[in-house]
Amino acid sequence: MQKLLSYLRRGVDDYKMINENDHITVGVSGGKDSLALLYGLAKIRDFYPKKFKLSAVTLSMGYEEMNFDRVAQLCESLDVEYVLKETDIAQILFEIRKETNPCSLCAKMRRGALHDAALELGSHKVALGHHNDDALETFMLSLVYEGRVNCFSPVTYLDRKDITLIRPMLYAPESYIAGFSKRYDLPVVKNLCPADKHTKREYVKDLVKQLERENPGFKTRLFTAIEGSHAGNFGIFPE
Repeated sequence: MQKLLSYLRRGVDDYKMINENDHITVGVSGGKDSLALLYGLAKIRDFYPKKFKLSAVTLSMGYEEMNFDRVAQLCESLDVEYVLKETDIAQILFEIRKETNPCSLCAKMRRGALHDAALELGSHKVALGHHNDDALETFMLSLVYEGRVNCFSPVTYLDRKDITLIRPMLYAPESYIAGFSKRYDLPVVKNLCPADKHTKREYVKDLVKQLERENPGFKTRLFTAIEGSHAGNFGIFPE
């Protein structure tokens, strides 16, 4: 637990992610990453010097087999307001539009729905569960498929909706989060998306793992390169 809180506290403090009286909405997909983020932020809330309110939103994509009851129970135990928002995103992607490469459109639709749900709660700050490996993979995706050096920012302000996105788990490796999820029996909900595990990101994930095996320390060096020389400012790789 202390290690997770250390990763979160470092990310929050380094990039000044939390201000006094913030109302933060955690986007909870039901995956291990967002659940670990929710759990960690709920624990940090108890002692962090700046007081903040915490809510959680899950977008139901329209897969009837996915059950979020245990996620709701976790939120109740953590004293976190929980909203399960019904959407028809899956139907639009796979039945109406019959998308063969749905990931980009899906991400756009999920972002819009999550931001709207946060605003309905009176929240203008959204926390996402992206971790250290996500940053590395995003950078490699951009490099391999777009010919650009680019990565998401730890803090991103969206002026059109007056929402700030924060990624407190920026320093946490995925391997640690996976272990934490098992140790604390987090209520992970299996992703039923037909495109899951068959994406460019999955290919890049495997590529990064291979490069780390062949060149120990590669991931650490790559992250240092992403941070750049501007006092750790990801702004040199704007979103």
